[in-house]
Amino acid sequence: MGAHLPGGTVPRQRPPPSDMGRGLTLLLLPLALLAAPAQTEGGRAAAAEEVKIEVLHLPEACSPKSKKGDLLNAHYDGFLASDGSKFYCSRTQNEGHPKWFVLGVGQVIKGLDIAMMNMCPGEKRKVIIPPSLAYGQQGYAQGKIPPNATLIFEIELYAVNKGPRSVEAFNQIDKDSDKKLSELEISQYLKEEFARDGKKRHPSVHDEILADIFKKNDHDGDGFISAKEYNVYQHDEL
Repeated sequence: MGAHLPGGTVPRQRPPPSDMGRGLTLLLLPLALLAAPAQTEGGRAAAAEEVKIEVLHLPEACSPKSKKGDLLNAHYDGFLASDGSKFYCSRTQNEGHPKWFVLGVGQVIKGLDIAMMNMCPGEKRKVIIPPSLAYGQQGYAQGKIPPNATLIFEIELYAVNKGPRSVEAFNQIDKDSDKKLSELEISQYLKEEFARDGKKRHPSVHDEILADIFKKNDHDGDGFISAKEYNVYQHDEL
């Protein structure tokens, strides 16, 4: 069973609870990606091209504005610039609920990560994304996107929430305040989240998730997840 610490998708239209205890609940759910991170030849996105942004609607009270690491809730439609055909519509998935994802960490294509920075709830944008910041020379056959395709997205943002890897979330898990998370601390937190969630699970699920968390996050293999390893979004100081 795969897991991220913490990160996932919330299959509801309402914003998640403000208390950071719910942040780690997200790791119990698989992340619904819109798309894999885009790459060009050699695995590097070209930097020469830019995303073109047109603001279609801007609320009078435009706050808060999105930043890297924030948890966003949005609807978006995707079109091929070449012929205007629609290849993606978030309203046709997940019973029509808007999509949740963390901004700026590769959970959507690079162009969308760029296009949705500094965006506020209620704002609508039309963006044009060049191939180098979308699916590049390889395209994305599963999504009916040909090679070297320029993409157009119409986006409506509903919510901007503090991301799941915030200072508050880390400190809540770090019971002894030593700026690193032990296996015991994360194990206890998982047990608390399982109890709060109320769903029956086989005991092995806890062990599988715990092992997966350390496999993905304990980069130096010292048996702890440091503040630096935890704060992969680099938008807060720990």
